[in-house]
Formats: sequence, structure tokens, C-alpha cells
Amino acid sequence: MRLVQLTIPTGKRETILGALDDEGVDYVVTDETSGREFTGVVYFPLPANAVEPVLDTLQDIGVSEDAYTVVVDAETVVSRKFDDLEERYATDDVEEERISRQELRTEAEEMTPNFPIYVTLTLISAFVATAGLLLDSPAVVVGSMVIAPLIGPALGASVGTVINDDDLVREGLLYQALGIGLAIAGAAVLAFGLKVTHLVPPDLMLTSVGEINERLTPDLLSLIIALGAGVAGVLSLSTGVSTALVGVMIAAALIPPAAAAGIALAWGLPLAGLGSAVLVLVNITSVNLAGLVTLWYMGYRPGEWFEEAAAQRKLLRNAGLFAVAMIVLSSFLVGASVTGFQTANFETEVQTDLTHLLDQSEYEQYQLLSVQIEMTEDFPFRHQERVIVTVGQTGDATSQSAVTDEIYAAIENNSERDVAVQVRYVDIDQRGNGEAFEPSTQSMGRPAVAPRAGAA
Repeated sequence: MRLVQLTIPTGKRETILGALDDEGVDYVVTDETSGREFTGVVYFPLPANAVEPVLDTLQDIGVSEDAYTVVVDAETVVSRKFDDLEERYATDDVEEERISRQELRTEAEEMTPNFPIYVTLTLISAFVATAGLLLDSPAVVVGSMVIAPLIGPALGASVGTVINDDDLVREGLLYQALGIGLAIAGAAVLAFGLKVTHLVPPDLMLTSVGEINERLTPDLLSLIIALGAGVAGVLSLSTGVSTALVGVMIAAALIPPAAAAGIALAWGLPLAGLGSAVLVLVNITSVNLAGLVTLWYMGYRPGEWFEEAAAQRKLLRNAGLFAVAMIVLSSFLVGASVTGFQTANFETEVQTDLTHLLDQSEYEQYQLLSVQIEMTEDFPFRHQERVIVTVGQTGDATSQSAVTDEIYAAIENNSERDVAVQVRYVDIDQRGNGEAFEPSTQSMGRPAVAPRAGAA
């Protein structure tokens, strides 16, 4: 519910009150005695989704933006007439259960902090994300998302487009570009400082850190996060629902990948940071595209009918640019996804074949302990370089050469490229009637992917 306060221009009193009577709106009028061009102030409650049509009606009869219109939240309205009005505007359509165009614009403007605060919060968020990634701490990375102020510019650009507010569009796009640039640069500076001061091991392999590795080699699933964040952000903004948690979701699509790109630069691995940088660009274009489409679908248009055509042209232009950019950049994610799928399939087939091999009766004295796949460092499309197989053997094991040859053959049959194979044998001395050894879940499921430098 909203309480609207409207100053009545001279000569418009009867016209405004008549329009409110026609709409079935209950109101209170007080005289305005300041001696300006207004004769009174009218107060009237409205359901949230009735604010825009009623204000548009008043604008049509001559209430210009020179008059003061204030819309505030109302906790409770006790009135039979208001109940009738609320029932008349009741709807189950999501595009009707929304705040007014005027409120939407104000909300979008207020969600973006002033420039010094925006820069400060963005840098702090990038620093926290960098520390969380290097510590491999999901909790710290989530904390960095809470700090990030990126939801305001992301949604502001979309709102400005659909209501034909060029200033809001420019500010939103500029702040987004600035925010991403600051996040990458800030992360790079902090990571480099931590590296040269040895607060983080200078020879740390980034691919050995789970939180970093998953953002250096992104896949198409990341696109779902960004599109969902854009739609959820617009829905929360336009329906008056709290945007705090949705802001975290939008930051999740932008801040950690930007920090990962900065860390890769600090480590002198620009190609490794390329995957994260592309992910950031894909996500930011996806958030903007989803926001534009959702706002237009929900029925937001400029206040003047003659501005609607211009707004629609800008919408189609911007949406087209975002869509093309998203498709082009997503082709990179497709390539990374295909490479990841092939690697995972190779790992699974090797694991299965070796398990079946060593389950044969002639090899009952052997047990498969683990299969480890080492990857190349040719970012962003990494491939398997070495397979390390660890086999347990009992004291009465026969010659290892036959088993080794079988393992080599099994791996070679599953690999489309030349890979090095290393077989390690470990003596097992088991006594008593305890259960036989079972390979770990990691070995039996998706094998661990280790960095190249970790090879024995």
C-alpha cells in the first residue's frame, strides 16, 4: 500500500478531485498557504499497483512534474472504500503486481551509492574475494558478495532503457564498467603484494586451489547463474521485495570471477585469467539482457506515449547488442564445457576399465587404489597430460610387468591424444578378518584433477 501526497496547482483543484472521485479513491485535502502557485495538498491511499495508472491519469489532466508528488509506504489502511479499490486492482498477473514506474526509477537511482562509496565498497569486496579465493574459503567468498554494490548499476541501466532515461542508462553502464575494472585491478594488486611478501607461497599452483580453479575454467552452467540473477533482480526491484539477497546473487556472478582474473594476472598467467575475464563479461551482459527483457515484459514504458517508440528502439538495440555479445562470448564457454566433458568422460572410462581389469581372477592380488589425472597448463582449454595409477599389491603378487602393460593398453584405448602413464605399486599387508579395502569415493567417482607441477 502507498500513501500519495500531491500538491494541487492553481485552477486544477476541481479537476484533480473529480478524477480521484471517478477512480473511486478516498482522499483528504488541506489548504496550502505558502502563497506559491499551489492551492492545496491532497492525500490519498492506493494499492501499490494502482499508483502508476492513477498518477498517469492525473498527469493527463494537467498535473505536471512542477507539482510535488510524494509516494510513501503505508502500513495499514482501514477503510471500506479502500478495500473496494484494492479488490478492483487485485490480480494474479506478475506484470500487474509491481510498483509504479515513478517508484521504480527512484529505487533504481537510490540503489547506486555515490561515487566514493561505490569505489570503496567495490575495492573492499574485491580484496575480500581475493583473500577468500587464495584461502580456498567459500564462506569468505560469499562475504565478499554481500559487500559488493553492483546490483544498483546493473538494474539501473535496464530501468533507464525501458523508461527512456538516458542519464540513468549512462550512469549504470559506466558504473558497471568501472566496478569490474576496479575489482580486477584491486585483486591483482593485492594478490601481487601477498605473493612478493610471501604471505602466500609464490610457487602456489592456482589450479590446486578449488575456489580459483573452478573460475579459471568456467563452463556454460555459469550462464544460468547470470541470467537467473538478472531476472530475480528485476522481479525483486519491481515488486518491492528486498533486493539484498538478490544483490548477493548478482555479485556472485561478477566479483569472484573478477578476483580470479586479477589473481591470475598477479601470478603472471594472463591466459589463465582469460577464462575468468570472459566469464565476467558473459555474466554482466547476461544480467543486463535478462533485466531489459523482464522489465519490458512486466509492462514498464516511458511516461509519455510519444517516448515509447524511442524507448522500444533503444531496448531492441541494447538487447541486440547484449545478446550478440553474450552469444559470442558464450562460444568460449561452450569450448571449455566440451573440453571439460571430454576430460570427465576420459576419467570415468579409465576408472571403470581399470577397476574391471583388476577385478579379474588372475589379478586378484592387486587392488586399484586411485587414478589421478594431471592436466596441461595451456589455459583456457586444458587437456589430460599424465595419468598416475596407484595399485596396491599383496606379498604374493606375481610379476608387475604384465599388469603394467594391461594398464597402459586400457588407458591408451580411451585416450584420443598421447598421454604419459605412471603406475605406482604399493605393498599391502592386511591381517585379521576385517573388511577388504575399498577405494575411496574420490577414486571410484570422479578422479581428482591435479596440477601439472604436482606430478611425481
